[in-house]
Amino acid sequence: MTPFGQRLRDLRQQHGRALKDMARALKVSSAYLSALEHGHRAQPKPGFVQQVAAYFNLAWEEVDELKALAELSDPKPSIDTRGLSPLATEVANKLKRRIKVLDEPALKAILKQLGK
Repeated sequence: MTPFGQRLRDLRQQHGRALKDMARALKVSSAYLSALEHGHRAQPKPGFVQQVAAYFNLAWEEVDELKALAELSDPKPSIDTRGLSPLATEVANKLKRRIKVLDEPALKAILKQLGK
């Protein structure tokens, strides 16, 4: 699940909306919406994020949060280390190999180090 997918699901559940009803209102398939919630689709486009914000009648601060979460929700991120130090390349590759085995405390520590 991606940060955007989690927030999308939380909003839908908080407002008591069924997935199929929300999908119909946003003119997307239920499968697409479900895939977004589970992190099986690419980052949502800015227009779709705006549609979701309007659907839930979100305040400006919530819209900004949703946009930020969408930007952090690429389920297949890549890191280009060309031109960086060998250490940067090593870190990127080790993270790529180990991300699946890191537990939540380790991930939170990395995020804190990166300046969440």
